Amino acid sequence: MGKVAVTAAVICAAAACAAAALVVRHRMRSKGRWARAMAIVKEFEEKCRTPIAKLKQIADAMTVEMHAGLASEGGSKLKMLISYVDNLPTGDEHGLFYALDLGGTNFRVLRVQLGGKSGRIIKQEFVEVSIPSHLMVGTSDALFNYIAAELAKFVREEGQDFHLPLGRQRELGFTFSFPVMQTSIASGTLIKWTKGFSIDDAVGQDVVAGLTRAMERQGLEMRVSALVNDTIGTLAGGRYLNEDVVAAVILGTGSNAAYVERAHAIPKWHGPSSKSGEMVINMEWGNFKSSHLPLTEYDRAMDAESLNPGEQIFEKSISGLYLGEIVRRVLCRMAEEAAFFGDIVPPKLKIPFILRTPEMSAMHHDTSPDLRVVGAKLKDILEICNTSLRTRKFIVELCNIVASRGARLSAAGIFGILKKMGRDTVKDGEKRRTVIAMDGGLYEHYTEFSNCLENTLRELLGEELLDSVLVEHSNDGSGIGAALLAASHSQYL
Repeated sequence: MGKVAVTAAVICAAAACAAAALVVRHRMRSKGRWARAMAIVKEFEEKCRTPIAKLKQIADAMTVEMHAGLASEGGSKLKMLISYVDNLPTGDEHGLFYALDLGGTNFRVLRVQLGGKSGRIIKQEFVEVSIPSHLMVGTSDALFNYIAAELAKFVREEGQDFHLPLGRQRELGFTFSFPVMQTSIASGTLIKWTKGFSIDDAVGQDVVAGLTRAMERQGLEMRVSALVNDTIGTLAGGRYLNEDVVAAVILGTGSNAAYVERAHAIPKWHGPSSKSGEMVINMEWGNFKSSHLPLTEYDRAMDAESLNPGEQIFEKSISGLYLGEIVRRVLCRMAEEAAFFGDIVPPKLKIPFILRTPEMSAMHHDTSPDLRVVGAKLKDILEICNTSLRTRKFIVELCNIVASRGARLSAAGIFGILKKMGRDTVKDGEKRRTVIAMDGGLYEHYTEFSNCLENTLRELLGEELLDSVLVEHSNDGSGIGAALLAASHSQYL
């Protein structure tokens, strides 16, 4: 073999060795990345663990806070607001009633013709109206004038199928899904705005008085007979259809719960005697906080950077506004510390709240063999292309951890309410039928979440109570419920 040939052979061998070494290093590096990514997910999963024993501790803590909140104003993180709803619908209600449902960037106006137990809801109609963004940060007069104008338009367009009894004034149930300190069934002062609203002159003012003045300016003769939030509306709508409904939970963008309490068990209640001996309590349970909650560094960082740090801790663990953001934060750490998506962290992954819970739900529910929905969502939302099946499986698992924790904590909260009501055990050998009305997009559309919630509640209840405690979906309860409460608290009763 000539000198040149020998030299060429040596060079080729060296190149081959270098290439082999490069492949080995790449594999080792890739293996190290996966190991680090797996460690991050496993650590997160461990901190999110919710064994039944912990859930029972959380339920007990919820019950303790409920007692404290009922005892005195400011006695608990749970506001336990007295709703003045002491006369839930029975099915006997007759006549034409209206509802205004204001709880976000849209509001709805409804009318319902009620026909008593034989006719029930004879006919109903509604319209949905968007609120211009400038009205969400303007003045209360401007906002209520806009709403009243739409109400007046809705009344003018009323068809012949709806009948207001002669000599009666139109009556409205007002669903106002912001924190309010009520002073009667039809009055309450705004504590603070949420959901993107910031209208300073309305804080501390009676929201019903503001709406009434706006309706008068429109020449609209309509009386607000009931002021409620969406959770109490859901409870009323559920009770109208099922007399065993005693509590309601909203699981949507935000979360809250309400339940029926014995009036004599409310030490801070100094008002007139309840007609029924009962009073509906608006818990504002999103503000619940306990050392038993399995919070992680991602939850704490999200809370610290939020508009209301230190508040709504329970809501930030279970509601639709936050679940996708928690997933994003874990993925961001995996990208930074384990090069999960390659050497460069995808720029869009750094944008807070870019990964919404509906997209998280779609990825979690992906059953295709190649998880193509996960791949498509990563590409469309985060501009991450060509992900491997292994990467996509990691993401589905991460969605499952976050959703399962939220669902199981929600179940613990419900179990805490049942304990407060004495419905967590069988008494004197008698099983009382207990129904919880549920509403909200998270519960309705995120099937893995709702299934996990219901299965966890069964675990907490045990076999003895499995067939006596039920969760029922109460679709659109907040709007219909407000109209029904206007009927059950009508001035003409």
